[in-house]
Amino acid sequence: MSAGAGRNLGWEDARQVAHAAGKAMPYQMVPLADALGQTLAEPVTALQEIPHYASSAMDGWAVSGPPPWTFVHPPVEDPRRLNAPHSDSGTVALEPGQATFILTGGTVPANTTGILRTEHGQVRGDILNRNDLARADEPAPGEHIRPAGEEAASGSTAIPAGVILNPAQIALAAVCGHDTLAVLRAPRVSLLMTGDEVIEAGLPQPGQVRDTFGPQLPAFVAMLGGHVDVAGRASDDFDDVVHAISAEATDAASLARASGDVLITTGGTGGSSADHIRRALAALEAELIIDGIAMRPGHPTLLARLPDGRFLVGLPGNPLAAMMAMLTVAGPLIAGLRGAPLPPLRQVLSGADFEPLPGRSRLVPYRNEGGRAQPSTHQRSGMLRGLAMAHGVMVVPSAGCATDQPMQAIDLPWPTPQ
Repeated sequence: MSAGAGRNLGWEDARQVAHAAGKAMPYQMVPLADALGQTLAEPVTALQEIPHYASSAMDGWAVSGPPPWTFVHPPVEDPRRLNAPHSDSGTVALEPGQATFILTGGTVPANTTGILRTEHGQVRGDILNRNDLARADEPAPGEHIRPAGEEAASGSTAIPAGVILNPAQIALAAVCGHDTLAVLRAPRVSLLMTGDEVIEAGLPQPGQVRDTFGPQLPAFVAMLGGHVDVAGRASDDFDDVVHAISAEATDAASLARASGDVLITTGGTGGSSADHIRRALAALEAELIIDGIAMRPGHPTLLARLPDGRFLVGLPGNPLAAMMAMLTVAGPLIAGLRGAPLPPLRQVLSGADFEPLPGRSRLVPYRNEGGRAQPSTHQRSGMLRGLAMAHGVMVVPSAGCATDQPMQAIDLPWPTPQ
């Protein structure tokens, strides 16, 4: 195991180190419907002008020159067929003093000077004129015409690389003529839970605890931008932990865990004889990148690189401590692997005084009350009620702070409760 690991890193340093460790994954081509929320690997360019033909912004008449106008076509039962898609050779060309019916989105004939909207026209036989609702100069030159290339020129960049694709960008990519997009592959995450005292259902007996990781970590990872492939459990036995982590494992579950990009373990990161994660990493000659973080809760958090290239994020066993480690290390690491920026922090006003805690930052779930970040109740490392109802997590430095002092805060990746 690397001797140059970052021991007891400061909280912000740990975030930076975790994010820098995660180099962007290779890209893959996916259909538009599967690209939502993924990181764009290559810019999206317009494959033709957008719009690719001059079109009408109104129902009405395409006219050439001043009124009155004579219809080019006699009245038809379905005027929409006058605006059906056609090649340039079939496009109606107007002469001065001529008009033809047009619908919104219809192809504007050559030599059209403007579109007279339906409400402002008066038809008598085959003659069109303005009515009393129209302006004296209506339509002005180019009025109600959407010119070709108005939104984007052919070959221009419509969406830059590196963005996390939203629904509007997916729609824009379709308008640009794309059927698939190059996106960075979402990091594949495996979960390995430890703890012989953990039960997965029912009421625990004395000495037992309910599994708080299995029901929520897959969704938590997805909120951070990863995808959980498989989850498994190892007993509190050194050889079993080494076997479960090792890429040389032979059972199907361990092989699946060994095939991803990130392995997240729960519990066993402390230094006691019952904690095996650190010793397993040493036995496997892993590179230890983060060996503890100067924060409370969550101090015994680990980040390592296994010999096969996978990352291992070692979460503490206490539930709140583990979730703070997810926000501090797993979130930035997954962002780096996705090619996304380090998740931003916000600034809040502390709603309470905090005494100094030498050598450690405090991560404090809070609720927004009266414009201040009021610390939640029930926020010891083994408690979850405070975080469950929190609006965010305030980062109190080791020097402490006073009420109304600006503090950095982490946004939670899930919708916050009222």
